[in-house]
Amino acid sequence: MKKAAPSKLKSMADGLNEARAMRVAEVINDFHLIQRQMSQYQATSSPDEYHEEGYKVLRQCRAEAQAVLAAPFQNELLQASRGPGEAEKRQLQQILLDASARRFQAQKIYLRATAAVRWINTRNALLRGQRTQNGQMAQMQQVDRLFQAELAAITNERIMNDFRTKDTQAGHYLAEDPSLSAIVSWIRTR
Repeated sequence: MKKAAPSKLKSMADGLNEARAMRVAEVINDFHLIQRQMSQYQATSSPDEYHEEGYKVLRQCRAEAQAVLAAPFQNELLQASRGPGEAEKRQLQQILLDASARRFQAQKIYLRATAAVRWINTRNALLRGQRTQNGQMAQMQQVDRLFQAELAAITNERIMNDFRTKDTQAGHYLAEDPSLSAIVSWIRTR
């Protein structure tokens, strides 16, 4: 029987480091896809519209997305390894937590930006380039209420459940995915 090379043994400590690395790549790929989709959102407001809620939310989303991208990876001190591949295992778990938190934040930002763009488009369709007329006030208030309801429906639990459902359907390795509380805690510490 042929002996495996030492580097091969290290990466196979518990047999899951390859699955962990693949999971990290999947989460990072999701994060980049969300960022790409969000980068397509552009909306220019007139001076009169600048302070309207949808435009403010969209500007805030763009700033938050930039902050997520600019945040450095924070590698917590890893405990001394207790065997071949343990340091790699811990590092992969740390990277998965960071990537999952970034993906989570990006998705939340993206959903808010999508709601803001929908609000802007609906508002523009109603106004057709004109200022709000008295007869449109009820419609505009309805658009505002729908926007607020859509924003309120963007919860941490919803985002986590959507990811879990999508990832389960795709057959991804989820056994070591961080919990919602771990992700939220990680975000707070950054």
